[in-house]
Amino acid sequence: MTDLLSGRLRNGTRAWHQALETTGFATAMLSGTLPLDRYVGQLAAYRVVLEALEGELTRVTCPSVTSVWSPDLVKLPLIERDLHYFAAARGALPGLGPAAEEFVEEIRRTAATEPRELLGFLYVLEGSTLGAMFLCRYVTEAYRLTDGNGASYYGSGDRARWAGFTERLDRALGEPAVQERVLAAAERAYRHIALISGELSAGLGVSTPETV
Repeated sequence: MTDLLSGRLRNGTRAWHQALETTGFATAMLSGTLPLDRYVGQLAAYRVVLEALEGELTRVTCPSVTSVWSPDLVKLPLIERDLHYFAAARGALPGLGPAAEEFVEEIRRTAATEPRELLGFLYVLEGSTLGAMFLCRYVTEAYRLTDGNGASYYGSGDRARWAGFTERLDRALGEPAVQERVLAAAERAYRHIALISGELSAGLGVSTPETV
């Protein structure tokens, strides 16, 4: 019997997930000391990544992908809402480091060569919204955000949506060789996320975060 892909992805990427929890960015967020520009910088980085990924997933015609991808998985409008809020409140947004654009380039290459691997990227980014559910209260308290302003993306996690996504993933991709490719893609996605987190962790020390 073929193992379910969702289980292989969960087990195969556990070390990456745990490593991201120990970055300076994550540690500062949990302690309430993450500077606001680093939080907004993550949103800005994820915006360009999601714009590329969701755009490619919408254009793909591969049946395995179209049976998994669903409009309810779209997150780009939520991040754009958050960034619009911070831009209106503070003016200029933080600039992007190279890591986000490197991820975008990988997404485009993958879409052109093996679109099913895009589902490995999607697994990582959709899964990150579950962790964001836990982190959302730290964000809203640290920056004194109210009425969901500035935290639309972090507040977007949904366990029922995740369950539906992983069920479709398991039905669509049962072939072991394809599962291996999707798992490798998920690991590449984590590597890119780790590079983005590394950029956002640079020089972090103990400080008091700004409020909007």
